[in-house]
Amino acid sequence: MPESLNIVDLITQASLLVQIVMALLLLASLLSWVIIFRMSARLGTAKNFDQQFETWFWSGEDLAKLYQGVQGSPERQGLEQIFYVGFSEYLRMHKKRQPKDDIIDGVERKLRVGLGRQQQLLESGLTTLASIGSVAPYVGLFGTVWGIMNAFLGLSQSEQATLATVAPGIAEALIATAMGLFAAIPAVLAYNHFTAKSSRLYDSRALFCDEMTGMLQRETSIENPQPSTQVSQVNQGTQVKSTQVTGL
Repeated sequence: MPESLNIVDLITQASLLVQIVMALLLLASLLSWVIIFRMSARLGTAKNFDQQFETWFWSGEDLAKLYQGVQGSPERQGLEQIFYVGFSEYLRMHKKRQPKDDIIDGVERKLRVGLGRQQQLLESGLTTLASIGSVAPYVGLFGTVWGIMNAFLGLSQSEQATLATVAPGIAEALIATAMGLFAAIPAVLAYNHFTAKSSRLYDSRALFCDEMTGMLQRETSIENPQPSTQVSQVNQGTQVKSTQVTGL
């Protein structure tokens, strides 16, 4: 490539506005890659945590004991946190001797809230990726149009109109388009990929919520309207801790 068309030289010789456009596109590209790496790690961690908790949940251990184990976890997330808020509501309403239908409705509401909050945390960054993917090409096109306009303005002031005269200006303008695509394409691909992965996790968690609701419905069935022995022990343990704190 001739030295006159060196990419670095073209960028440094571009007009101030085109350089600003290129700098913005470079920052957008860097930001999108940071989000991509973070979301990749976050989704992978969330999937592993959910699989581990589901294995624990379906191991046959009593729900009350499972709740006590989750209660002591310093950093609850994913299915663990969803289970915690749902079963906490179950214990609270059982303690108040609420009717079965009210208990199940309350648990379902808490599970939906917990599911929604966990999904918001999971999808953090997707909006930025979508914005970069949709806006970056147009920003690059704006820089290209401006650069080509300057190139033709310079051509009109030249005594002899040749390709060598206009080529550098057009080349520097096209670099802006290339940078816009360079920022947009990975962002769009990552957005589609992460949206699909987060949707699969959401479906899996929603199915877990339905299964947990069914288990709690059996727990509060007409044949057994009172909390199970294990659940009662959890409530009693909570009351004992409260009494000890009051005594102190």
